[in-house]
Amino acid sequence: MKDQRYLENVVTLAYDPNKCTGCGKCVDVCPHAVFSMNGGKARLADRDGCMECGACARNCPFGAISVVAGVGCAWAITMVELGLSKTPTCG
Repeated sequence: MKDQRYLENVVTLAYDPNKCTGCGKCVDVCPHAVFSMNGGKARLADRDGCMECGACARNCPFGAISVVAGVGCAWAITMVELGLSKTPTCG
């Protein structure tokens, strides 16, 4: 779902490639194709596409990924801008 966009540079997703062993679980579970495999390791292919669901972090057995799941701050702000919500809820 690369066409879904939020605000740039606000997602809480953090990735440490030094801890990645290349298991690919993050690629398998991410509904927005935020990760891809490159050279036997995961890489952030579309960080701003992250919806902060936390599936990648929960499924990474090596602690290479962290995200504040459920925050969805960018989504909340976008909903307000679209007039679909009155108050952004970022936490």
